[in-house]
Amino acid sequence: MLAAALLLPTLLTGGAAPPPNAVTLSEPRVEYRPNEASATTSPWIDANGWRILRDAGAKFLYTVKGAGAALATAEAFTYDANAFISTDTPGAAAFQGMAEFLKTIPAVALSPVADFGVIDDRSQATGELLNLLTRMNLLYRVGIKPDASMALNVRLGTKEYPAQEASNPGLLAHKIRSQLGDDHRSLRIYGSEVVVGRLTQGPRQMRVSLLNYAALNDSARPVLGLRVRVRGSFSKGELRASGQADPQLADWTQDGTATEFTIPELRVCAVVDLFRN
Repeated sequence: MLAAALLLPTLLTGGAAPPPNAVTLSEPRVEYRPNEASATTSPWIDANGWRILRDAGAKFLYTVKGAGAALATAEAFTYDANAFISTDTPGAAAFQGMAEFLKTIPAVALSPVADFGVIDDRSQATGELLNLLTRMNLLYRVGIKPDASMALNVRLGTKEYPAQEASNPGLLAHKIRSQLGDDHRSLRIYGSEVVVGRLTQGPRQMRVSLLNYAALNDSARPVLGLRVRVRGSFSKGELRASGQADPQLADWTQDGTATEFTIPELRVCAVVDLFRN
C-alpha cells in the first residue's frame, strides 16, 4: 500500500546538481511519424512510466525546457517517482504552476492496479515490450518471477512468448491484449492515441490518472470528449483537471460490471476519483 502523501518532484534551482545515481529519463512528448500504410501520421509517445515502474525505488532526472516541465512534473507525480527536474526559467514557472495544481489532489493511500504480470529479465526486448504495453494502456506488474495472483504472466523466451516474437514488440503487445481480453481490462481509454492512464485503488475508491502527451506540442490542442471505462461499479466520480477551475464528468453510465464517463476536455493531466457505495 502506498503512503498517503503527495510525492512531488524536486525542482533543481541555483545550479543544484541531481543525485549522482539518478536515472536519466526522456523528455515526455509525442512525435508524429509518417504512417507507411496511409497518408496520415501516427503518434509516437515518449513516455517514462514503464521505466519508473521497472526501476521502482530509484531516483530519476528529467532535463526539460519551458512548458515541457509541466508534463514532466505531472508524469513523475502520476507514477509516484522520486524525481528531480532540471529546467530553464520558463520551465521553473511551468513546474510551479503544475505543482500548485497537483497539491489540490487529495492524498490517500492507494495501490497500483495490474491485470497481468511481466517477468523482467532486464533485457532491451523486455524494456521495449513494457514501453508499448504502457502506451497501449495495458496495466501490468513487473516482477522477477511469475505472480501467482495473476491469471496471465508474460516471460520472453518461453514457449508461450518465444524470443523471435520479441523482435516485433508491437505484435507481441497486441497478442497479450488479445489473451487478456478487452472485457477483462481494468482501464480502457477511447478517443485518443496520445493519452496514457494509470489506475490505483483503495478499499472504497479508485483513482484514474491521465496524461496527455501531445499537450505541449507546437500545434497541440486539448483532447476533447475523452471516454474512459473502468471495471467495477462506482456511485460517483470527482474530476480534477489541470488548467480548469471547475471541470465536471459527463455521460456517466454503468452496467453492473463497468463504469464509463467522459472527460469533456483534457489539457496536460487529470485525476478522477471514483467512489463505491
